[in-house]
Amino acid sequence: MAAITPLPSSHLLMKQTHLTMISLSSPATFHPIVRLPRRKRHHFLRFTPPSSSPFVLKVAEGDALSRSPPPWPMSLDSDQGRPPKMKAPTRLFTFGLIASWYSSNIGVLLLNKYLLSNYGFKYPIFLTMCHMTACSLFSYVAIAWLKVVPMQTIRSRVQFLKISTLSFIFCISVVFGNISLRYLPVSFNQAIGATTPFFTAIFAYLMTFKREAWLTYVALIPVVTGVIIASGGEPSFHLFGFIICVAATAARALKTVLQGILLSSEGEKLNSMNLLLYMAPMAVVFLLPATLVMEENVVGITLALARDDVKIIWYLLFNSALAYFVNLTNFLVTKHTSALTLQVLGNAKGAVAVVVSILIFRNPVSVTGMLGYSLTVIGVIFYGEAKKRSKPQQS
Repeated sequence: MAAITPLPSSHLLMKQTHLTMISLSSPATFHPIVRLPRRKRHHFLRFTPPSSSPFVLKVAEGDALSRSPPPWPMSLDSDQGRPPKMKAPTRLFTFGLIASWYSSNIGVLLLNKYLLSNYGFKYPIFLTMCHMTACSLFSYVAIAWLKVVPMQTIRSRVQFLKISTLSFIFCISVVFGNISLRYLPVSFNQAIGATTPFFTAIFAYLMTFKREAWLTYVALIPVVTGVIIASGGEPSFHLFGFIICVAATAARALKTVLQGILLSSEGEKLNSMNLLLYMAPMAVVFLLPATLVMEENVVGITLALARDDVKIIWYLLFNSALAYFVNLTNFLVTKHTSALTLQVLGNAKGAVAVVVSILIFRNPVSVTGMLGYSLTVIGVIFYGEAKKRSKPQQS
């Protein structure tokens, strides 16, 4: 270490005490050091020089820093040695989400049936346009103002055209589904809707040449067989309603497959809430001319109905709000539960809707029809299990 040069004597005070320090590099040399007035020491930081340094500063054994425990247990266990994680949503919160999801799904289905069949409001395209208008407004409020999810933007014209295509198919599936409710009971409508996996597998094979395991296709046999049995035993069977309902189910499956194809790249993927934010206004643009042409003077007729019974306005407003909450609660349940739980809940939801609709509308059912529907649900469950088992083999 370099020797320290003594200060000039003119700078030294007579009464100051001189200390000496031995230089380790030159032990025979003595150097006077002036002792400066002590300053208040602050032990905010602890510094330990490398072992090669001639001076080593140590914190006293009684120092609070050396005795303070670490902020969390230092252990090699997976659950320890890390900062504490946030608590998972409580069971009560999850149960509330599931109850809201069931209520909104079944509620909008039954209210659609009541308006289009029992009440006599025979304008399914206009009703769907009301749904899409509400979804547009509520989606913007939820994402732009309430920040339920981060807003994702459309990055290119190609992506815009892809979303427009999905929106058009989405319109067809919803409108056809609402039309079928005019002619078919909810129970039979749900039985046909349960065949969505069958059409999804067909479109996936035709459009992507994706083959599933043979067990997956075998599981689809009871799905289709159950609907055939239910159709033969349905007392309220209506051919046109049946065809329209099958078309709605196929369109729903086509939209699912196309969404996986068109929005497959990382830069184009949108979560369900942002996808609804862009699809709903496009759907309104598609549905507005359709309702004006195909449902002539629907606005005037609705206003005339409102003069006689103002409840029709409240029915439409409440029904449209429920249509949005179906999508919101579906997103939240998907976020807070596992894929298996969601699959089980989805299958049970259809069965609950059937039971509730029979209790409310008192539509006649046959043992054959219920057996057919039960067979379809069992087939859907087997299909989900087969898909789950085939994934590890494909990967």
